[in-house]
Amino acid sequence: MPTPDTNSLGGAWNGLYFYPGYGEPVTFVAILIDAGTRFSGSVHEYEGIISEKRILLYATLQGQRDGTAVSFIKTYDGTGGWEHSVRYEGALNDAATEIEGRWYVDGVVGTFLMTRAGAMEEAELRKVLEPVRAS
Repeated sequence: MPTPDTNSLGGAWNGLYFYPGYGEPVTFVAILIDAGTRFSGSVHEYEGIISEKRILLYATLQGQRDGTAVSFIKTYDGTGGWEHSVRYEGALNDAATEIEGRWYVDGVVGTFLMTRAGAMEEAELRKVLEPVRAS
């Protein structure tokens, strides 16, 4: 699997975010298009924490990166009655495979983690192959 470009956030990301007081995270998929220090993209996620129905929600995002600092605004498109924006602020790890931080909306703060698609699979493969390489 190719090594991620540490200068670009472009590509597919798997993520999750936590509401304060809830044990189960909300999972999402983000597709990012990188344009230097700025990026944009789309997000798909299932809402299932606030209501009992699992509704597929869609959002766009606009963000920027300054070194390892990453921030973006996710804006829902109105699906399922969701029409608000959420501010995210996080840090990119040195390998450019994870972004971890906090989200903010209407006085509520939670945490999030995004992992570059394929990064988990690559880490698991390395873990499995490590003893073979040492031989």
